[in-house]
Amino acid sequence: MRVLAGRLLEGWYVDPNARGQRIGGALVGAAEAWARERGCTEMASDTELGNAVSHAAHGWLGYEVVAKLVCFRKRLA
Repeated sequence: MRVLAGRLLEGWYVDPNARGQRIGGALVGAAEAWARERGCTEMASDTELGNAVSHAAHGWLGYEVVAKLVCFRKRLA
């Protein structure tokens, strides 16, 4: 994935009891406005592969899937 002149939207979450009230959209909209004011032309975000609620929310907000990621780790001790 390549982001040109962009920012990464990270860690946004709306409590299940508050969903459906456009709170997530307002949070993301504010972050996008902040990024635009600083000359950014793209915004990127990520979520876990199995998080269907987040996938749907990103889609509703106009984000598109550009890559899927597998994370690795190795214990050293």
